[in-house]
Amino acid sequence: MSKFASDQEKDLHGGTQAGVYPAYGNGNGYAGRQSSTEGTHDPGDGYKVVDKADGLHRGLKPRHVSLIAIGGVIGTGLFIGSGTALANGGPLGLWLGFSFVGILVFFMMLGLGEMAAYLPITGGQLTYAGRFFDPALGFAMVWSTTIHWALTCASELSAVAVLVNYWLEPSRVNNAVWITIGYVVVVCLNLTTSGVYGETEFIFSSIKVLTIIGLIILGIAIDCGAGPTGHYLGFHYWKDPGALAQYEGIPGSKGRFLGFWAVMTQAAFSYGGVEFFGITAAESANPRFSIPRAMKQIYFRIGVFYILGTFILGLIVPFDNDRLGTASNAAASPWVIAIQLSGIKALPHIINACLITSAWSAGNADLYISSRSLYNMAHKGLVPRVFLKTHRWGTPWVAVLTMALIPLLAYMTVSNGAAKVFGWFVNLVAVMGLVEWMGICLAYIGFRRAMKAQGFDRKALPYHHPLAYIGAWFALISFAVIILFSGWTVFRDTKNFDRATFITNYLPAVFFPLLYFGYKIYRRTKIIHPQDVDLVSGLAEIEATMEERPPARGVKGRLQAAFF
Repeated sequence: MSKFASDQEKDLHGGTQAGVYPAYGNGNGYAGRQSSTEGTHDPGDGYKVVDKADGLHRGLKPRHVSLIAIGGVIGTGLFIGSGTALANGGPLGLWLGFSFVGILVFFMMLGLGEMAAYLPITGGQLTYAGRFFDPALGFAMVWSTTIHWALTCASELSAVAVLVNYWLEPSRVNNAVWITIGYVVVVCLNLTTSGVYGETEFIFSSIKVLTIIGLIILGIAIDCGAGPTGHYLGFHYWKDPGALAQYEGIPGSKGRFLGFWAVMTQAAFSYGGVEFFGITAAESANPRFSIPRAMKQIYFRIGVFYILGTFILGLIVPFDNDRLGTASNAAASPWVIAIQLSGIKALPHIINACLITSAWSAGNADLYISSRSLYNMAHKGLVPRVFLKTHRWGTPWVAVLTMALIPLLAYMTVSNGAAKVFGWFVNLVAVMGLVEWMGICLAYIGFRRAMKAQGFDRKALPYHHPLAYIGAWFALISFAVIILFSGWTVFRDTKNFDRATFITNYLPAVFFPLLYFGYKIYRRTKIIHPQDVDLVSGLAEIEATMEERPPARGVKGRLQAAFF
């Protein structure tokens, strides 16, 4: 028996177990409620667990989890949407906005990584919210996440149409054709096994990672004058037209600050999905190893792809280029604009093809997380048990097919225009993501309070970080401020009030509290006292499935051990 579980665990319902569990290994003490997994029961979090065992299979290998963590949801937010951010904030505003949101995401991920490595259970952060903080928070998180990622899948499918329009205008081939092709591919991949899904995402994510790394290297080369035009740029665009844009022509420091602030929502959309591996942990073959490794690679993703990537982008594209922010097709991608300005001919077509695979991959991951969220609701008895059905390879096919209905909203782009609908989706899912990140921070705060109250030694955890707790509080407050002012632009011109922008920015901020307080009033839940938080249920079962990582042998084995 490992240090995370004990053969002396007993089925003790109700009340805490402080002092019941003896010291383990180096003197760690575990306290909380341990409940049976037999049949239907209430583990104390306000939900009912309706099946005896988790029907999901642990088919995701460490290399799958690593690539999903690094590039699983790198999508159109970084490749296309960053153009809007550059036009709004200028090169310095773009870099500062993505850097600030990146720091907040980093702090949020520290806590999630700690919880997921310790307790890799079905639902991940959705379960942690109800188990460590408040059952009502878990209820709100699981419903919000389920809808959020299905809508994000729709945004990625609409992006597929945007990207194909680079070659074929909608007047020649209707966008419904490209949406249908992308939709069928995404649904079929999600109906396969978790192993096939992981392998597919490994390939797609590899393409995305190589693409963004290649673009960064290319951007450095263009900036140094290695393109066909031979022009050395350096920091030229930081001087002309300038480092900071005057948002919508507003003069002075006010306009420059508003330009920087306008970057925030786009940055949040681009970072969205970084928390995916918290849920994939339930289908990871060895989460004790793969989650800490994936957490280390989160630093790489944030630092290189976003912070360094946006810095390079600001060096090679002027923020006043009239194609930035239009999102009409891939030609609006700042990377494509930079390549064309440098005089390179064929490369934009290759980049566009890579971006299409990126959008498909992101949509694939979005439907995956949405279906697993619905499965988690069924697991807790919040929706009918039919959503627990899995085929013999362990995929919840009923949940997948049900959530696949929401991405059909992507067909709205056929009548309203891909660019306009894509903008609506960006606002909606960005704010929903921010609200859910706040929920993760609250779950971790509850987790840390419980560990302290119950005498838990964090040094024994598979993953821990000294900045996790203070970082969670800082991120929680900052996310709330960003949400509060996310739709400030609509109040500048009340005579021509933009109702669509207002609704898509603030609907999630109203929807989530309604879920939280509605469930809280209906079920009369309370914030769980630290002494009553369950820190041990399920540990023995998890430890029984853990496998030691085999020693690395040969060149291939050593490379895999080093990177995955």
